[in-house]
Amino acid sequence: MATPRHGGSLDRAIAEFGGEREQWLDLSTGINPHAWPVPPVPAELWHRLPEPSLDEYCRDAAQAYYGAPEHAGIVAAPGAQALIQRLPALVEPERRVAVVGPTYNEYERCFAAHERTVGPVREVPRPEDGFGCVVIGNPNNPDGARVGGRHDRQAIERLLAHGCMVIVDEAFGDVAPDASFVPNCGLDGLIVLRSFGKFFGLAGIRLGFAIGSQRQCARLGAMLGPWAVPGPTLFIGGRAMRDIAWIAETRTRLMRDRQRLVTLLERAGFAIVGQTDLFVLVSHGRAPAIHADLARQHILVRAFDYDAGWLRFGLPGDDAGFARLEGALAQAV
Repeated sequence: MATPRHGGSLDRAIAEFGGEREQWLDLSTGINPHAWPVPPVPAELWHRLPEPSLDEYCRDAAQAYYGAPEHAGIVAAPGAQALIQRLPALVEPERRVAVVGPTYNEYERCFAAHERTVGPVREVPRPEDGFGCVVIGNPNNPDGARVGGRHDRQAIERLLAHGCMVIVDEAFGDVAPDASFVPNCGLDGLIVLRSFGKFFGLAGIRLGFAIGSQRQCARLGAMLGPWAVPGPTLFIGGRAMRDIAWIAETRTRLMRDRQRLVTLLERAGFAIVGQTDLFVLVSHGRAPAIHADLARQHILVRAFDYDAGWLRFGLPGDDAGFARLEGALAQAV
C-alpha cells in the first residue's frame, strides 16, 4: 500500500510551487494556530531521563481533562500516531477490521501492514456483520462527523456487548467534549485515542494518549517501552491540560473563527460538507484547480485522493490571514 499523504507537507508544496516557508499560509493541518504559551522548562528535564512521577503528573492531568473514569487505564505516547501503529497487535489475527470512512488513512495502512483483514465501511457495522474490531472517528477527520444520537451510540454499545473491539479516534475531540466516549472507558473492548497537539497548537512536541482498560493500556505501554515520551513533553502537557482558563477561552475563540471561515467559504461559492472548530471541509466542482491556484499564491489547503471535489481548510491565525485567504479565493474561484 502506498504511503498516505497528510496535511502539513509544506516542504513538498515549496518544492512544487516555490517560495520561502515564511511566505506560505499553511491551512492544511487542522492544528490550532494559537498555541498554548509554553513556560520555561526546568533545565534538569533536558538532562535527565523522564522520571515515572513526571509521566504520572501528565497522565493525571489527562485523566482529569478528558474525563476518564478512575478505573480506566491511560498511557502517554509520542503522538497518537505512535499508538495507531501499535493497535493492530491488540487485535487477534483472525478478527476482521472495519474502518468507518472516509477517515484518517493511517488506520487502514497500519492494520494491513500487520496482515489484518481490513474492510472500509461507510456506517457503523452490526454485530452480525462479523467484524471483530471497528475504528471510527469522533469527530471524524476529514468531515467532522460525530458519533451522536441514540442510534449511533447504541450501535457501538451493541458491538461492545458482542465482544467487538471498538477504537474511537478523538484526535479533534477537544472541541467537542460532550461527544466524547472517554467517560465510557475502563472495560476491555473500548479504546479512545486523544491527540494533545492539535487543540493546544503544539503538534511538534508529539504527545498523545490511549484510554481504555488497565490491561489494554498496560500492553500498549509495554510496546512503547520505557521513556517513550520526553520529560519536557510530559511537563508541558501536564501544565497545559491544567490551564482551565486558557482551555475555555480557546474553545470560544476557535468556535468564532470557524464560523467566520464558514461564512468566507460559502461566499466564495463552496458547499460545506462538514466542520469542526479546527477545520472546515468543502466541495467544489473546480477543487483541484482551486487547490493549485491557492498553492501558486502560497496558500496550502488539504486535498484528497479519494474525493477530488473536496478541500479542507484550517483556521487562519489572524485578521491578516483571513484577508489573505479571501483575496486569494477571489482570484482562484
